[in-house]
Amino acid sequence: MIKKIFLFIVMVALTAYLAIAVTAFNRQPADQTCRDVELVIKDTAYAGFITKEELKTMLRRKGIYPIGKKMERISTKTLEKVLGAHPLIDEAECYKTPSGKVCAEVTQRVPLLRVMNDKGESYYLDNKGTILPPEAKCVAHRAIVTGNVEKSFAMRDLYKFGVFLQNNTFWNAQIEQVHVLPNHTVELIPRVGDHTIYLGKLERFEDKLSRLKAFYRKGLNQVGWNKYSRISLEFDNQIICTKREN
Repeated sequence: MIKKIFLFIVMVALTAYLAIAVTAFNRQPADQTCRDVELVIKDTAYAGFITKEELKTMLRRKGIYPIGKKMERISTKTLEKVLGAHPLIDEAECYKTPSGKVCAEVTQRVPLLRVMNDKGESYYLDNKGTILPPEAKCVAHRAIVTGNVEKSFAMRDLYKFGVFLQNNTFWNAQIEQVHVLPNHTVELIPRVGDHTIYLGKLERFEDKLSRLKAFYRKGLNQVGWNKYSRISLEFDNQIICTKREN
């Protein structure tokens, strides 16, 4: 019984200490002024649309750039709202530190595919299945989609294929171009090998490309990567190859 009471007293004391410590850590001196702003832009290796100077300029135009302002008057929620309204930013998170610094972390919208259709339209499709604004400039290579591409088809079918490429190292490196035919069947242009891959409809493409990868390893590595001009994966459990004419 005495042991239980002792443990209870220890737990209460520890809880009180932690509460006091957290309060003391977060307490900011009266009239403390923001002395620094730390901006972190995530996903720059995949997007690279936004710069820190652009974010600073945006906050200054809104009159909410933190440096020089009283810490108690700075609203992190307002900062998040303004930054999150940028068309190329997916999420924004802001917080203050006891030393008088305001930190802001923004996550950019990540492009999956670049569409250049036969209507003359050019845009990026992002990881949310939406179309990036025209001013978006991607620093990373993305497969190019050409042909008969309506935006509805891009945001639904091509988006799923783009997510697959993003998550598959081999095919993301191998597929250079996706060409959409008028009946919404799809051809792929690989980086390695002088052939066209015919997928047919964008259905079960994971299984189709899995079969092709096995064929690459067991077949083309033996006969040569330029032996065939066309490889069709349209039908289940079949790979139909067209020999190149000499």
